Amino acid sequence: MHGRIEQERQDAGNHPEELRQERQVDEVPTSVSSTTPPAAPPTTERRRSGGRRGRTVLVTVLALAVTGAVGWGVMRVTTNSTARPAPTATPGLALATAKVEQADVAERRLVNGTLGYAGAYNVIVSRSGVVTRLPAVGSTVTRGKAAYEIDGARVPLLYGDRPAWRDLRLGVSNGLDVLQLERNLKALGYGKNVTVDRHFSYATYYALRRWQKAAKLKVTGQVPLGHVVFVPAAIRVGGWDTKVGSVVAPGQLIVHGTSRAPAVLVQLAPAELPQIRVGDQVVVTLPDGKTRKGRIRVIGAVAVDADTDTDAATDSGAAAKSVAPVTISLTGKVRGFLDQAQVQVSIVTQQHKKVIAVPMTALLARPLGTYEVVVVEGGSRRRVPVETGLFDESTGMAEVTGDLKPGMLVEVPGDGS
Repeated sequence: MHGRIEQERQDAGNHPEELRQERQVDEVPTSVSSTTPPAAPPTTERRRSGGRRGRTVLVTVLALAVTGAVGWGVMRVTTNSTARPAPTATPGLALATAKVEQADVAERRLVNGTLGYAGAYNVIVSRSGVVTRLPAVGSTVTRGKAAYEIDGARVPLLYGDRPAWRDLRLGVSNGLDVLQLERNLKALGYGKNVTVDRHFSYATYYALRRWQKAAKLKVTGQVPLGHVVFVPAAIRVGGWDTKVGSVVAPGQLIVHGTSRAPAVLVQLAPAELPQIRVGDQVVVTLPDGKTRKGRIRVIGAVAVDADTDTDAATDSGAAAKSVAPVTISLTGKVRGFLDQAQVQVSIVTQQHKKVIAVPMTALLARPLGTYEVVVVEGGSRRRVPVETGLFDESTGMAEVTGDLKPGMLVEVPGDGS
């Protein structure tokens, strides 16, 4: 009791100014209208807890306001932007550029082929006798060289599409066989005064004697039947059709072979023939992975596939497979030639000439199966939608239509893939 009275006396002795300062420290200032009277002061404990709540509410409101402003700003940018942003380079991916070209673009079909030599030549004897020598298999017999020996006498090979069928001498009637003989004498360097025609003249007679003497043949100025053999070109001997020591008769096949020119043989189904023509260009992939350009030279008649066992097919009731042999000549030398090696041939099935083309690696997929490319102009990059046409697998180019011109630069992977 005495303690409480003593405390009240001490409180009563405090100066009124000090009490006001104590209240101001504990109170939290608020924004109020000038006409609103101040509320009654709460107790000291309530004033302190109310101040903490006021500060918490104020911070929360400010944070929401800032967040709302940022969110509104982001929403506004996203909503108002209608253009697709320029692509950004993927970290770690090397990029390069390639030119937009105006080129021929072709779709091709891959077929298997066999590497070999062009042409199929047969050497047929025109007189009877004993075979005393044959050329080595794999060797090449050129103009003026011996194709074989009969009774110890060499039979020279001359170039010509027509086989010999008679003796060639002064007084013989004009003919294509005479023309072939004169062409060969001229090519061998003995036809200086020869008029290359179908007439066997005295100039032909003397030119023939000079050649016979230089070739160490019997010098007669005439060519009896069977003493020379005509073949379309130099022959690469593929095999013998008789043996040394055998007795042969006129009309008998003695040697067969091909030309020296590398070629590829493919076999196509009859339905595929309308898609190709003699003279069409192709691309051949060799066993070492290198490619060579080629051209279709011969489209053969439809025949039974040599790989098909006709008797077995007949016995089983299956129809024999018909194919068309197609011969393709190659450009350039083929090093490390492997006869009968398997190769791949890319045959054109459809072609568009002088169209806008870009590397296939420049195409970027878009929704719904569409594409676009990235055009690089100075330091800027922009997307350009394109429509695709033919894809050329052999050149890696694709036909496109869009806002592109030859010479523009488009983005491609930097590693060339």
